[in-house]
Amino acid sequence: MGSARSERSGSTVVPHGIKILIAGGFGVGKTTLVSSISEIRPLQTEEVLTDAGIGIDNLDGLDDKSTTTVAMDFGRITINEEIIVYLFGTPGQDRFWFLWDELALGALGAVVLADTGRLIECFPSVDYFERRGTPFLVAVNCFDGARRYTADAVRDALDLDAGVPVLLCDARERISVRDVLIQLVQHVMTKPRQNGLN
Repeated sequence: MGSARSERSGSTVVPHGIKILIAGGFGVGKTTLVSSISEIRPLQTEEVLTDAGIGIDNLDGLDDKSTTTVAMDFGRITINEEIIVYLFGTPGQDRFWFLWDELALGALGAVVLADTGRLIECFPSVDYFERRGTPFLVAVNCFDGARRYTADAVRDALDLDAGVPVLLCDARERISVRDVLIQLVQHVMTKPRQNGLN
């Protein structure tokens, strides 16, 4: 990461990096979310689904899905000369979960992306961040054809603590994703930091 020269003072400014995880179940839209907000061409580790995943990957409700993330997605957002946000999208399948501990190291917080048609896919992500003491919120991906529920209905279905924000969003829309990330940072700033495994 290079440094930037401040025109105001003539001094060198070294940006602070903020790491945010984008998590959720298989096929929920994590790659789409990172791609829609990243200022750089996102790094994607997409591979074509093959017969090797038959019986392992749950494709119910994902008729058009032909690729999957096998390691991570990576994107970047420059807030100003002092703050850069790094987004790390996690793989959704259980067989790639061994990567999560490395990806989560040093993360400020996480967005758990949810699909109301496959809400059960959220539980492993929610459990993971609760165990680690990592602040997170749930963002319900309201894509075309998705079942519409209120944030409170999703909170009840996931049995979330009252302090966990639940937002409705569209992972394809930059402004919607921006609002989710802003809400996450605000949530982190108001939540006492736990002595988790971060």
